[in-house]
Amino acid sequence: MENLMFVYCSCKIIWTLLITILGYASSLPVGDDSICTAEELAKYSIIFTGKWSQTAFPKQYPLYRPPAQWSSMLGVTHSSDYSMWKKNEYASNGVRDFAEKGEAWVLMKEIEEAGEKIQSVHGIFSAPAISSGTGQTSTELEAHSRHPLVSFVVRIVPSPDWFVGIDSLNLCEGDHWMEEVSVDLFPYDAGTDSGFTFSSPNFATIPQDTVTEITCSSPSHPANSFYYPKLKILPPIAQVTMVKLKKTQPGLPVSHLNLPAKSNEIIDSVSETPLDCEVSQWSSWGLCRGPCGKPGTKIRTRFVLLQPANNGTPCPNLDEETGCEPDNCV
Repeated sequence: MENLMFVYCSCKIIWTLLITILGYASSLPVGDDSICTAEELAKYSIIFTGKWSQTAFPKQYPLYRPPAQWSSMLGVTHSSDYSMWKKNEYASNGVRDFAEKGEAWVLMKEIEEAGEKIQSVHGIFSAPAISSGTGQTSTELEAHSRHPLVSFVVRIVPSPDWFVGIDSLNLCEGDHWMEEVSVDLFPYDAGTDSGFTFSSPNFATIPQDTVTEITCSSPSHPANSFYYPKLKILPPIAQVTMVKLKKTQPGLPVSHLNLPAKSNEIIDSVSETPLDCEVSQWSSWGLCRGPCGKPGTKIRTRFVLLQPANNGTPCPNLDEETGCEPDNCV
């Protein structure tokens, strides 16, 4: 009997310890940020560089009404319990409004609510818009050891619902913060508008699609503004660089060391993307004309849909002539 009581008590103690351990583990944040043991706070300068030039992206490049440009940046530092947007998942109402119209109010409310309910957000940051396809904008952000992930969105203007951004980039590596990180950015479709081109009219996607990356071959449609079938991958349309700011003595500003130079000049180092000429289908053959008793000629024509650029394939002949027998000779 005493042995049975001892076994029962031992099992009860082990079970209690197991429940306690499991309960503690379930309260930990999920994801890579759970292992961040770096100092509590880190400040970064974040520099967004637009690389959307007519040289790199010649097809349907917007020159006016409005010209190519970037919206303001809206970002957040957070834990893995929060997600601003994710590839292959549905965009929130806030991301939809931002990607389609550049309106940030709903997205800001979503971020604030997430921070209040599950304490998954440490801070929000923003940077000014860029009035051209190339140029730079910057701001500062603060990351926390329990909130070391960075996410942001920048709208491509003009576009149906296209944007660039980062989803949950971890700035913490174990026991230290990353000193500097640069990421090439490529266009994404929010899945809420069905336009193919930069200037497409508003046409809602029903039912809503998931967020997808736009590539040189997807969507696989010649009307797509990013459709470059001869390329393997698109050149980066933008880049973001985050540089850790060094601490200074209390009361003094944070030092900015080794930051990339800011400029709104067009970037000359971008490689040229060849754009082949595109022409329409042939028209119907015209009337056969010629003198009586002799062979006549008839002509058909086509027109240029897209002028070539950057040493792309030149346009072919736009008219063609062939022999015929005149119906109404003169």
